[in-house]
Amino acid sequence: MNAPVPLAITEEEFQKFRDFFYRKTGIHFEENKRYFVDKRLIDRILATNNTSFRNYFVMLRFETSGKELQQLINIMTVNETYFFREEYQFTCLVNSVLNEIVTRKRPSEPIRIWSLPSSSGEEPYSLAIYLLEYWPRVDDYAIELIASDIDTTMLEKARQGRYDQRSVAHLPPPLLRKYFTALYDGSYQINDDLRQSVDFTQVNLSDLAQMRAYRDFDVVFCRNLLIYFDDTSRRIAAETLFNALNPGGFICLGHSESMSRITPLFKVRKFPEAIIYQKPR
Repeated sequence: MNAPVPLAITEEEFQKFRDFFYRKTGIHFEENKRYFVDKRLIDRILATNNTSFRNYFVMLRFETSGKELQQLINIMTVNETYFFREEYQFTCLVNSVLNEIVTRKRPSEPIRIWSLPSSSGEEPYSLAIYLLEYWPRVDDYAIELIASDIDTTMLEKARQGRYDQRSVAHLPPPLLRKYFTALYDGSYQINDDLRQSVDFTQVNLSDLAQMRAYRDFDVVFCRNLLIYFDDTSRRIAAETLFNALNPGGFICLGHSESMSRITPLFKVRKFPEAIIYQKPR
């Protein structure tokens, strides 16, 4: 009896899947991601008991619940992060940005900060720690921390707040002891007060109808996401984030990203600690 032929993705199938995934998420896979995409796609084909890409793709496109698309999104998105990553932007937030924002806030108005993509929670929890530790006026204002991601698996991990040693390696030891409990297996559990200080939500930046619910933010951290988009979806995403900000609000991108190359909507602000972007007032 002949051995079964291993499942493989053809060039035509790769292109078809890439176009579909792009329309759904705005994420564009370059050719150099082909092995990464093929491997995970084949994993999902087999996990759903399909025998070919064609059968799986029909199921994916016409599944009304959207559960398989979400499973696919979860394994196709990259989640590389750790506490206090690109810390200079947090320093800029507490030393410069927030002090400017509060000059136009009434006492009853909250300060709203959005972390997108939040991945497994290291960034929004870092923001919470930084505010508590380094912003002297933290007790003077109601602060809302919203953290969103397209990946439901990562959101669940973020809500649990349990991290390995690599994730917390850049935290100063006193802060690690203050906000985390060391567990028997070498991991660390963030304390309940911090877990409850962040509101985690699932959102797809490319879903414009969904994004209309996200408004009135003072600061957005959207770091190392737009690099996965092509020029068209990058511009649409930038316009969507522009609409999510209050006039005079700020957006922080990753160190290799430049809003000036995407859209003229934002103005460049050069603070002592970092260059970030602002929605004109």
